[in-house]
Amino acid sequence: MKLIFIGDFCAGWVDAVWDFEFTETEPLDAAIVIKNGSKEFKTLYSHLLPYMTDTESVWTVFGDNGVSVKSLVAVLSYFVLGGKSKTASVQQRISALQASSLYLLLLGIPGSVVNKMFHQILFDTCLNTVSNCWPQSLVKKRKKDTLKSSQADGKRSKPYRKDDDEEQDEEVHFSPQDLLKIREGVVLLVKSLLRLLLKFPLKDEPQSADNCVQMFAKLTNFEPVIGELSFGAGQTMPELAYYGLWLLCSSNHGDEKSLRRVFHRVLYVILMMSKGESGKPSLMMATQAVLAARDQAIGFVSYVVDELKEPALPFLRILLQHISFRMVDKTDYRTCGAQAVAKLLAKMPCGDYASFIKWLFDYSRQSKVAYRMFALDVSMALLEQPEREANEDVDAELVSFLSHRFLVHNMVFGRRSDASPTVRGHALTCLAQCLELPSMNGTRSIKELFSTSASLSHTHLHMHVHMHKAPNTSSKDTMALLKRRVSDPKTNVRKCALQAMMGLLKHNVIMLSEGNLTVLSERTRDPALSVKKKALQCLMDLLTAHPENSLVQKAWLRGVVPAVVDAESSVQEKALECLEQTILSQVKSHGSYSYRDSQQTLTWDLLGLLCDHCQDLGRYFSRAFTMWSKQNKFTAAFINNLISHTEAEHAAGAWLLLSKVASSCPRLDYGKILDAWDDLVRSKNVTVTTSCHILCVIGDIGEHLNEDTKSRIVEDIITWLKSFEMPLEVISASVETLCRLGKAEAVSDTQVTFLNQHCGELVSVCEAYLSGVILNENGAQNLNEDLVVKHLYTLGVASLHCPSKVGKRIVLLVQSVLTSSVEQQSEGSEELACSQPLSQFKASSMPSSVRAHAVITLGKLCLQHEELTRKYLPAFARELELCSELAVRSNVVVVMCDLCVRYTNMVDRYIPNVSACLRDKEPLIRKQTLTMLTNLLQEEFVKWKGSLFFRFIAVLVDSDPTIASLCEYCLVHLLLKKNPVMFSQHFIECIFHFNSYEKHKTYNKFPQVASEKAKFSLKGAQNKERRFTIYRFLLVHFTDAQRFNITIKISQNILACFVDGELPLDGDGAVVLAETFGILSLKEIKLSALSGAAGAGGDEPQEDEQMAMAKAVMQVAQKKVVSQVQKKVFIESMIPIIINLKSMLEQKRSPVLKDLMGYLQLTMQDYRSEVKEFFAADEQLAVEMEYNLKMYEKEMEAQMAHCSLGGDAASGGTPVSTRPRCPRTVQITFGIWSLILLEHASCGCNDVRSFPYSVVCFEHVITVHIYFSSANKTSNKQQNH
Repeated sequence: MKLIFIGDFCAGWVDAVWDFEFTETEPLDAAIVIKNGSKEFKTLYSHLLPYMTDTESVWTVFGDNGVSVKSLVAVLSYFVLGGKSKTASVQQRISALQASSLYLLLLGIPGSVVNKMFHQILFDTCLNTVSNCWPQSLVKKRKKDTLKSSQADGKRSKPYRKDDDEEQDEEVHFSPQDLLKIREGVVLLVKSLLRLLLKFPLKDEPQSADNCVQMFAKLTNFEPVIGELSFGAGQTMPELAYYGLWLLCSSNHGDEKSLRRVFHRVLYVILMMSKGESGKPSLMMATQAVLAARDQAIGFVSYVVDELKEPALPFLRILLQHISFRMVDKTDYRTCGAQAVAKLLAKMPCGDYASFIKWLFDYSRQSKVAYRMFALDVSMALLEQPEREANEDVDAELVSFLSHRFLVHNMVFGRRSDASPTVRGHALTCLAQCLELPSMNGTRSIKELFSTSASLSHTHLHMHVHMHKAPNTSSKDTMALLKRRVSDPKTNVRKCALQAMMGLLKHNVIMLSEGNLTVLSERTRDPALSVKKKALQCLMDLLTAHPENSLVQKAWLRGVVPAVVDAESSVQEKALECLEQTILSQVKSHGSYSYRDSQQTLTWDLLGLLCDHCQDLGRYFSRAFTMWSKQNKFTAAFINNLISHTEAEHAAGAWLLLSKVASSCPRLDYGKILDAWDDLVRSKNVTVTTSCHILCVIGDIGEHLNEDTKSRIVEDIITWLKSFEMPLEVISASVETLCRLGKAEAVSDTQVTFLNQHCGELVSVCEAYLSGVILNENGAQNLNEDLVVKHLYTLGVASLHCPSKVGKRIVLLVQSVLTSSVEQQSEGSEELACSQPLSQFKASSMPSSVRAHAVITLGKLCLQHEELTRKYLPAFARELELCSELAVRSNVVVVMCDLCVRYTNMVDRYIPNVSACLRDKEPLIRKQTLTMLTNLLQEEFVKWKGSLFFRFIAVLVDSDPTIASLCEYCLVHLLLKKNPVMFSQHFIECIFHFNSYEKHKTYNKFPQVASEKAKFSLKGAQNKERRFTIYRFLLVHFTDAQRFNITIKISQNILACFVDGELPLDGDGAVVLAETFGILSLKEIKLSALSGAAGAGGDEPQEDEQMAMAKAVMQVAQKKVVSQVQKKVFIESMIPIIINLKSMLEQKRSPVLKDLMGYLQLTMQDYRSEVKEFFAADEQLAVEMEYNLKMYEKEMEAQMAHCSLGGDAASGGTPVSTRPRCPRTVQITFGIWSLILLEHASCGCNDVRSFPYSVVCFEHVITVHIYFSSANKTSNKQQNH
């Protein structure tokens, strides 16, 4: 103590320090001298340290040597306060740390309490010395890792200001040696505090204990720890900090409060938040250091629970609940938080574990989306742990909460129908992840959900609380719900449902049936880009898991191959990548092929399907090769590998690929190809598909062949065609190859001569045969149907290449196949039916297939001759109307749509005849007509004229749901994009058209025959729902501007016409007027800026807080402006018409008055306080509206009270609160109350005790308090009463 001399004359200075309670000090007197800097503090510390354990009292030594304890404390406080300044030097900081260590050491020496050494402010200042003396520049680096979003409150964070950082910049520079010295001082202070906590209780100083916890919590991530962290007295700073927190958990420092205090501070470390002095926690970036600190905090909590056992469990439960409620809604943080909860739950015994799971189940039903999302993450983390087994300590009602089955069925699958699309999607994602877990418990539980047994009788049905029961759902309903989720309106839900569907198929939970696989393949044509990519990835994963399954292979082809022509380039690239990876890159030479190689086997299986069951995908597959040819994907080695398979077991697939690449590969082994051609000509065992592919290759290499070889091939093809033994597909391919060989000629005249010679020869042969069949007396009796079809088909495809060789006789022969006059005509008669009126054609005696091919052939002849088209279009239209044969009508539709492309103006007048097929009795013709009309409308060969739009839109309510769905796709994704105003342009006329109302001077005036009107009529009450389905569909796809304008147009063109007397208010007029009010009452006609802004959230992940706030402000401003504009228009345009119309309806006592009042009641809910202002011109109407609105509100309250009784969030939907229900109060008139009593008696409830109401009478109004609870065993009928 001689190192520091304190004389009597500084007593005034000492008193001043104590008077200021160590918050500030005056400069030290010159008599106080520190001789050797910090060495004196170290020496003094080493001399005082033994007194903590010695029996000799240091306070006696102080007294004997005249050292004042009060003065000593004052001097130490001077050095402690000297280190608080931001500009303090290194020496000042070190001295402050050492002085703080000395003070803490003195507090730990026995007798310090008697000598009044402890002072709370000085003690807290010593604790803060660590944060004051450690350079703030190092702390700022960690602060920069904090995110701006805050969980503490919803206020907007302050904008970043550069000046703030400049003001805090430190002027002192610290070298590595300086930092090392400061760290030594920090370690000394921490160790001193640890020694103090072992002997000095802080039970009576809660504030100081809180400060200790705060300091230790900050030091837990002071520096990284190499190796495993020890929670005893270690050497690194985090180890010392956690040891300090462990000491503060002792009852010496606050009984139960001590553990609560420590866990509360550790909470923010686990949440990866930084809690500043202001008490507002801020989120930190999930860096490696932050994640390591989180893991250390979890380990520390586990260590405390292991050491304290039972006393720590209640606080552990509280900690887990705080983690759940304070978790931010960010995916990475939720995942880390869920893992933390799962790890800490592992420390709980079975009883406490089951109790917490029960609480977690209730937590998962909270109204906040973030809570339900976190509950799903926790469930997934718990499923990764071993399943708990019940012991004797677990209550019977809690046993079911221990199983993984409960987590899967109730926690995960129970959210499948959540009100929030984000939660719905996440639940489906978790369902898929359950199947990937190492443990089989999750897979087994999911298989129970989709089991083919009658229904799920879960083992936890005996639970006491009825809301905890899993839904008694059959596997069929479960599967149907999953398929609905695949078609969910929200993009994110569809993606997650696809992932779940793929997982169920991959793990054989559900059957690999064609129907289930089609769900995946169809989603590759989803409107959303991300869903299409997800579907492609799911198909790839499923094919990898089941490469040998033919149904999976078909689904893969039908999903991936058409995506090659997708409108989105990224989807095209993904599809090409899948095809290249699965097919193109797996083609090896035949010598290296092995059936044990699953990849090569899969490739040839897929090619085999493309040649057989999936031939309709050929045009998409060809597009892929067109793109690959531009990328030079076809190497010489690839071509040689293909050719090596042309004579092996995979010849069909090899020729398929070769037919796609031959045109872009000039160098081929022509010898092998010509050998294959010779084999094809000689052999009759070659399949149709392979024959077509070989012919295609021959056509591709034709220009590289010499004249002799080319002539030989042409001769072979002609001979082959004249035999008429080939299938129709081969005939078409042969003629196409013949033409390509002819076009290989260098001179155009030579090409024409070549085609006229050979194709004309085929036409002549067909003409001779058909003449023999049709004109000979016995020709029809010996008719060979197959041979006639082949001659007609060959005539059609050949005539396209030699139109000059087609004479009038040929046309009449084909016409005769269709009409077949009863009287046989002579072969030489050129007047065969040429002058006969088309209306007098007689019915044909030919078979249906022959007539169908005759239609196609006649259509091909018309394509080359305009006069034939003009002549036979009426005949085609007649066939559509009168013909009863499906194949004929189908081909006529195809022919007329093809002719519309070539002769648009000529066919335009017959478009109503074609569109009438949208109501054909055969679904095939309806679907084909819909597709072809869509193509014509897209290319603008057909316009929206006459009744076409209304016939097209009526397909939305087709009896076949697949056709209705196709119509919706065509309208929304193909036609509406081309003409965005077509829905709004035709909406008002839809009202008149579908009600068959023709008394308006403008609308529904286009010509229609009676049969067509009857066919497309939706008139009558029985079709009302179908009409409103169309109205809703149209309105959903309106813009806000179109909704606004259509409301005005409806009032001007419909309502005003009834007011002015332009439209009579007869029976039909009343129907139209009532329907108009019904349309105006639809929620779809409301502006989305007013009705949908509030509920737009929840589909995608949450936005940044500032962006969300800005978006909310913009929405509020937009809603206010739009509301004012709508209000003004409503007052000026609608109110006068409504008042006049109401007066007129009252005079005529029309039942439409009910619809008018219903519309007003619904509309005025948005202007509840302005009813009198709106209807100032009709006070009676204002009074009626006030009364109706009041009654409506009371009715809605009663309905809500009743509907909320049976709600169960476990089955999806809006979460249900678990709080006890309060009684609902409803005021009713005395007369209605009498009716209630009569109804109660009539339903057999004679026992007064079964009547769950308490009644209080006040004059003529009865206040009824209605109580419903699970204890009241009343039936639904009683509750309704």
